[in-house]
Amino acid sequence: MVLVKEILTMPLPEFNQLVNEAKKEIQEISPVELKKMQQSGDDFVLIDVREPDETARGTIPGAVAIPRGMVEHNIDKVTTDKNKKLVLYCGGGSRSALAAWMLKKMGFKNVISLATGYRGWEQSK
Repeated sequence: MVLVKEILTMPLPEFNQLVNEAKKEIQEISPVELKKMQQSGDDFVLIDVREPDETARGTIPGAVAIPRGMVEHNIDKVTTDKNKKLVLYCGGGSRSALAAWMLKKMGFKNVISLATGYRGWEQSK
């Protein structure tokens, strides 16, 4: 959890640098790709890493809510299968990229971030 506290106090350039580093090591998808996965019945867990006040304003259907600060701690409540496909999203794609990166470091092999987050999802409707 120290990393989360460090991220929250980082000046914007350092935060952006960290997000860019994460994005180099993870897979990202677009809202269109996520919709195709949902429509095709692809087997995956959709995780909303936004805070409760954000999820109260709307979520992507089928999502499980785990706030960003608790993802690493609570992922076992969603799955312990390190091969399970996990798709994470936040408001704009940064927090989900960081969460996906951390899960990858924890040994999860099939972690994906929604590049544009919930805002992109809403705009793609």
